[in-house]
Amino acid sequence: MKEQPTTDLKPIFANELKREFLNELKRLLDYWGTVTLDKKNGGFIGRIDHFGKKDSLANKGVVLNARILWTFSAAYRQFQTPELKNNAERAFQYLIDHFWDKDAKGLIWEVDYQGKPVNTRKQAYAQGFGIYAFSEYYLATGNKESLNYAKTLYHILEEKYQDFQHDGYIEALDKNWNQLKDLRLSSKDENLPKSMNTHLHILEPYTNLYRAWQNPKLKKSILNLFELFKTKIIDNKTGHLNLFFEMDWQIKSNTISFGHDIEAAWLLHEAADTIGEDTVIKLSEEIAIMLVNNTIDEGIDSNGALHNEREGHTIDTDKHWWPQAEAMVGLLDAWEINPHENYLKSIENLWLFIKNKLIDLENGEWFWRVNESGIPITTEDKIGKWKCPYHNTRALLELIKRIEKINKL
Repeated sequence: MKEQPTTDLKPIFANELKREFLNELKRLLDYWGTVTLDKKNGGFIGRIDHFGKKDSLANKGVVLNARILWTFSAAYRQFQTPELKNNAERAFQYLIDHFWDKDAKGLIWEVDYQGKPVNTRKQAYAQGFGIYAFSEYYLATGNKESLNYAKTLYHILEEKYQDFQHDGYIEALDKNWNQLKDLRLSSKDENLPKSMNTHLHILEPYTNLYRAWQNPKLKKSILNLFELFKTKIIDNKTGHLNLFFEMDWQIKSNTISFGHDIEAAWLLHEAADTIGEDTVIKLSEEIAIMLVNNTIDEGIDSNGALHNEREGHTIDTDKHWWPQAEAMVGLLDAWEINPHENYLKSIENLWLFIKNKLIDLENGEWFWRVNESGIPITTEDKIGKWKCPYHNTRALLELIKRIEKINKL
């Protein structure tokens, strides 16, 4: 039976931690709302290096810009300040003016610093983040045009990317929805037709879209994605996520991504809770606890931080910014399901690591990654196509909302 959160654990979150989360969230939002603005060419700058040097000629990626829109929209929905709304509007306008394909529809991958297309491929992952951003902007502002963009992208994913033979979604198509030889999301990925990462980041926006649009077909899509995670993506032998697959779901990787494991734990639970299916909610809770416990047992270092990944028996001990952020949410979500103090202590230890090693108090934002000794890797960008205001701001928004809810029980 699910235990109720216990009163004696509430004070851990009631005061200092919540205050620190809120202060850091405001600092991050201020950074993204001031430092990253591209005042000459519009939108937001495409790259800032580790030391805070801006590259005004850098190309701009759709993932970065969609995540910026999601961030300012989500923050505005929670705090209702004019500055957040203005930056959300700025991000929305730039996304539809420069990344939206007005002929074939959908979102292209990359534009130059002036907003002109340079890479028109269409990743399923990017369409998913478009749904996430557009649906959140609608939820924050009531902008129906934004909701229509989100609905259009949903239909595109269902009609263009869905594998009707083996189920699931393929990785990428070209501008006019034709097949590509190179399907990779990034140079670090395997060139295979299906991935855990893309499916996770289709489930995530579908969940958010359902908050705005309770469409029966959309609900069915979410349930189907949940089933795919249960039967194809989660490895019942290892208790981790498999990462890459052939079209017929043959597994083609042996790498464990600890950050994705614990991110998927709370996103699967969130999806089930949002659509309100009791049997799916119960199953999602069991999956979440399994993934979180395995992450704690196998992925957390003695300093409280999360290792990057494990390939075979080799552990990448670098500490990237985004798994630390996702782990805090996954741990609190696990505590809400089964309130053991170990989850809360793990959050405290992890937050202490983030404060001491990852937050850049000199140049702003968080470092991309630090090594095993906590020394920042200076070759990594502070802002770029993948270094976005999404994992850390979302984690802080989630933690604050959940703490407030817990303290009202």
